[in-house]
Amino acid sequence: MKLKAISYCFAIILSSSTLQTLAQNSAELWLTKADRSVLFARQNDLLKFSSVQNTNPRIWVNEKDTYQPIDGFGYTLTGGSAQHIIQMSAPARAALLKELFATDANNIGVSYIRLGIGASDLNEKVFSYNDLPEGQTDLNQDKFDLGLDKVDVIPVMKEILAINPKIKVLGSPWSPPLWMKTTYNARGGMLKLEYYDAYAKYLVKYVQEMKKQGITIDAITVQNEPLHPGNNPSLLMVAPDQALFVKQNLGPSFEKAGIKTKIIIYDHNADRPDYPITILNDKEARKYIDGSAFHLYGGKIEALTDVHDAHPDKNIYFTEQMVVERPNSTGINITGPVRRLIIGATRNWSRNVLEWNLAADPENKPFTDRGGCPTCQGAVTINKDAVSRNIAYYSVAHASKFVRPGSVRIASNELTDLSNVAFKTPEGKKVLIVANTGKETANFNINFNGKILAATLEKGSVGTYVW
Repeated sequence: MKLKAISYCFAIILSSSTLQTLAQNSAELWLTKADRSVLFARQNDLLKFSSVQNTNPRIWVNEKDTYQPIDGFGYTLTGGSAQHIIQMSAPARAALLKELFATDANNIGVSYIRLGIGASDLNEKVFSYNDLPEGQTDLNQDKFDLGLDKVDVIPVMKEILAINPKIKVLGSPWSPPLWMKTTYNARGGMLKLEYYDAYAKYLVKYVQEMKKQGITIDAITVQNEPLHPGNNPSLLMVAPDQALFVKQNLGPSFEKAGIKTKIIIYDHNADRPDYPITILNDKEARKYIDGSAFHLYGGKIEALTDVHDAHPDKNIYFTEQMVVERPNSTGINITGPVRRLIIGATRNWSRNVLEWNLAADPENKPFTDRGGCPTCQGAVTINKDAVSRNIAYYSVAHASKFVRPGSVRIASNELTDLSNVAFKTPEGKKVLIVANTGKETANFNINFNGKILAATLEKGSVGTYVW
């Protein structure tokens, strides 16, 4: 009996070992094709690593060379997004949020969310958490109230946190309360110097009040798009002013209140790397700053590396990019956002990638008057309980499902027309995301630890390879 038991146990061990070896010698492929015939779908056949040589171009993946850790991938949960989600029936809402935020086999595992601190341009109307008639002030924030966010953003966030309690949350203000500005107007204007301290208290209060709601704000950016005062709402905040606000008001206020929320500067386009660099050059400001955030409506993604190289001890984040499909398009330009954002930002030191925005209705509503965005399509389109998935959904899914928080970027070489980036997950899996931007089907190799995986990717397609 003992011999039979020993033989049985040995068989189990051998079987487990064999399965592990098989897993190490094969890779899953999750694919999206340009003609929409395949939309982020796992392919049935595993791809095999072997020692067979061929002359195809090679992507060399090297896990010994590591770069930045990864915090996550996701979207901005605007007030408009939350409005549509909260109005769904409870079963439909639960199904959508599970699909977006759960990490099991059938869902895409979004791991990072950005919130507006007050209204963004994708709210029905402009508001702050301390709106007062012109001429009145509230320096100590005694009248602070999360207000309209209690109707939609906060309830939706609570449901998201019930699904994924570890999701990282970033807050970004579009405008201070109007009474703090040089013009009593949601669009443009500047923060009055005499209200710098009051605004710092306002942001402290935001973090504290959200915490009372069970929502931990991991980081805030000081100002969304500080060089774009034409949005509604918006604020012009030039670099010297942001440096002054951080070092004299916001940083000390967070420190005094015992707030650990990260302070991230800039939060605007890659065409002005000088903005964050000049602030980080200020020793008094930089001690309070975790890093710099970027959008890509202007400039080149490589500017993120310029900022990293100037201050390698400070982090890089990618916090917004609108990704839109042409109406009635028969195809999907999936390589566009994957190459520029998912691959481009992470290859240039970003710890995250956020696209804009999570949800809208079929008319891209809501958005604010005189400065809102009528073309900002959601990652999902919500029409009552009906949900359709758009290009931002699929482009983020190619990373979010597999590159979990705590992953690290590892080395891989880029090939002409085969843009790519590689990661190692906390569990030791390797993830390679490849976008074929060429005009032909590409046959190529993935080389890893002396073995070769022969791969084929049609033009305009994106593949995520996991082993």
